[in-house]
Amino acid sequence: MKPSTKLVLAFSGGLDTTFCAVYLHKEMGYEVHALCVNTGGFSSEELRKMEQHANRLPLASFEVANRTQAFYDDCVKYLLFANALKNQTYPLSVSAERVTQAIAVAEYANAIGASAIAHGSTGAGNDQVRFDMVFSVLCPQIQIITPIRDLGLSREAEVSYLLAEGIDYNPEKAVYSINKGLWGTSVGGRETLVSRGVLPEEAFPVPVSKSESEMCSIRFLKGEPVALNGVELKPVELIQALESLAGPFGIGRDIHVGDTIIGMKGRVGFASAAAMILLKAHHLLEKHVLTKSQLLTKDQLSTWYGHWVHEGQFLDPVMRDIEAFLSQSQQRVSGEVFVQLHPYRFVLEGVKSDFDLMDPRFGSYGESNTLWNGQDVRGFAKIYANQAQIFNQVSVHHEK
Repeated sequence: MKPSTKLVLAFSGGLDTTFCAVYLHKEMGYEVHALCVNTGGFSSEELRKMEQHANRLPLASFEVANRTQAFYDDCVKYLLFANALKNQTYPLSVSAERVTQAIAVAEYANAIGASAIAHGSTGAGNDQVRFDMVFSVLCPQIQIITPIRDLGLSREAEVSYLLAEGIDYNPEKAVYSINKGLWGTSVGGRETLVSRGVLPEEAFPVPVSKSESEMCSIRFLKGEPVALNGVELKPVELIQALESLAGPFGIGRDIHVGDTIIGMKGRVGFASAAAMILLKAHHLLEKHVLTKSQLLTKDQLSTWYGHWVHEGQFLDPVMRDIEAFLSQSQQRVSGEVFVQLHPYRFVLEGVKSDFDLMDPRFGSYGESNTLWNGQDVRGFAKIYANQAQIFNQVSVHHEK
């Protein structure tokens, strides 16, 4: 029986995966089946253009797998529950996407009986680890091939190869590496390769076009966003609508400086208006409705959850354990958050919730209370200081 030469390529239509499509067939002899996994980053028109582009390449087939809802259900929802920001800055948009995409590619490779699987990651970033780890878990029998990583190619070399092979690829498209998805857009370019520099306006796919401030409200039900400005929407629809509303303000733009999985420091730009607003609005609501201990415990587990998503460890069973805790913590995270939208920034105006623990029936902060008196607090403070007081007195005694 002739060995299978089927190869599944994780395909985005960008420079790296376009190069891989040609190289894997022309130089390595594979029957290349390209799969684009849409996690909310492609419009119908963009997918149509990608298909046209794919038809010009030596591909055996091209398919699109829509995983936007799965991306939200399996990961984004928990990132929101966790208020997850890598290094208090980055909403983990691409980090999370790659896991969903890799899972879909692995499942497709298994389904068509592929002998090889490929992605266009370089040897310097995080994505190579994320893809490889998922493939190693879900399809360990399939060989992983990574031309960009293995050949150590520059973007200029990739463009030159494609032009030599008769593939018309506009070099200007390669100036910035852009990844769009439901939870935000990442932007990489020459400005992010060094420790100082900001991305220019033209680097971002959505230009700033709004200058007049707007108000918006977001209603949450058990931690999930369910209404925008009074209009009930499914969470995915709400995220997309909020991005359309806030993106033209330039909200959610920043550059993240972080540690890669393989130990390097790196910078990446991003534009994640909906994600940043939802994360901060959700966190504000939690501060009103959760107890001090709930918030403290959540902070610790949330940090670990975001860290393991970033590191590609999404399939580790501990993630399901943390998700169970996060889900339970959201039972009373219901209410409305009011947000002012301004050019390049937003302001959280406040919340309204039936579960608000800042309830005037029990007192006003710094002014009055109904559950205790001053003598109660005097005794509490004395007992609460006991251990530190004993430690201090023992220390002073021994120092003498």
